[in-house]
Amino acid sequence: MAFSSDSFAPATQIFVQVGQTLMQGFVDLLGTQPRAPGVSAPSLDLPDPEPLVKLQKSLVDQHQHLWNSMLRGEDKSLPPGIETDPGDRRFSSPEWKSSPVFDYVRQAYLINSHYIRELVELFPASDDKAKERARFLARQFNDALSPANFLATNPEFIRHALDTSGQCITDGINNLINDYGKGRVSISDESAFEIGRNLATTPGAVIFENELIQLIQYVPMTPRVARRPLLIVPPCINKFYVLDLQPENSFVRFALEQGNTVFLVSWRNPKAGQGHLTWHDYLESGPITAIDKVREICKVDQVNTLGWCVGGTLLASALAVLAARGEDKVASLTLLTTLLDYSETGELGLFIDEPSVAEREAKMAQGGLLKGSELSSVFSMLRANDLVWNYVVSNYLKGKTAAGL
Repeated sequence: MAFSSDSFAPATQIFVQVGQTLMQGFVDLLGTQPRAPGVSAPSLDLPDPEPLVKLQKSLVDQHQHLWNSMLRGEDKSLPPGIETDPGDRRFSSPEWKSSPVFDYVRQAYLINSHYIRELVELFPASDDKAKERARFLARQFNDALSPANFLATNPEFIRHALDTSGQCITDGINNLINDYGKGRVSISDESAFEIGRNLATTPGAVIFENELIQLIQYVPMTPRVARRPLLIVPPCINKFYVLDLQPENSFVRFALEQGNTVFLVSWRNPKAGQGHLTWHDYLESGPITAIDKVREICKVDQVNTLGWCVGGTLLASALAVLAARGEDKVASLTLLTTLLDYSETGELGLFIDEPSVAEREAKMAQGGLLKGSELSSVFSMLRANDLVWNYVVSNYLKGKTAAGL
């Protein structure tokens, strides 16, 4: 069967127009304050017209090739340079490839996404950070517009709706209403967790507390224990049981089984009354106080310590303070996924610049707090497909309840 150039117009030009509209929308986005908390707009100049025209022609050619390949039943392999990430699960369902229509939608989206990414590279940036912010925004832009996120363009939703006689639609709407009341997308079934029953089951007791921490001592699990105890400092933005979730993966339980006497810091969720506290207060009332209490209880001169994530940063800072005071109270320091050098923070650095830091410091000086929802949004945006859109599709399109344990 032969096709004239007119056969290209009806559908593919729509996707070309979509790609060009995406370009304009993305360009407009670069000039406005983005939605990401703390991210200022990147400073970019207009691109050189010649490469831009070439990129647009490439977009048209790729869509024309895809359209003609679909009509002729030919191999619809993506053009060179446009590849899917092996870890991208959005289009892993066989429905995306078994249906020519949805396969076409999938590949058209990938072509347009590639176009946006290449478009970013054409914009001259004032500095490397501005370019990285533009790339970050391009990824958020592309991820949000994936056909997997919408009812009419997700074949998995259509199949699921037919299989459940539409029940998944009702369930999805109910899930959406419930999450709207919470102000966030559910990523787990919170009703499935109960501390002491199927979460944080390692026996222990609070043996000290102050304004910022509770200090937990766990029950030994061996007939004999090492003389020098182990103090664990988790991040202050997580619950104490992050290292004691279930028996089969509990680090606390593992440390006890090796013959350690284990203590663990549980940080308080700060309220308005704690808004005046500073980094110094967290060091003094947190790791430094915990070290002294563990030494006092176990009647030892030194303790072993372990810090995880920001807890490790706090612990290392506390040891630096003790060293400056000439106090040698810690025999060993173990750090798990802890950042000590903040000169290169990866994509987290995109959320920080001089204006945003000055604004945040001004709020903190008046006793302000960083909301947990803001922090959650930042980390979710770093992996939006896994931590945002994956649950949007599962909860609202498929009507599934977020999993428990």
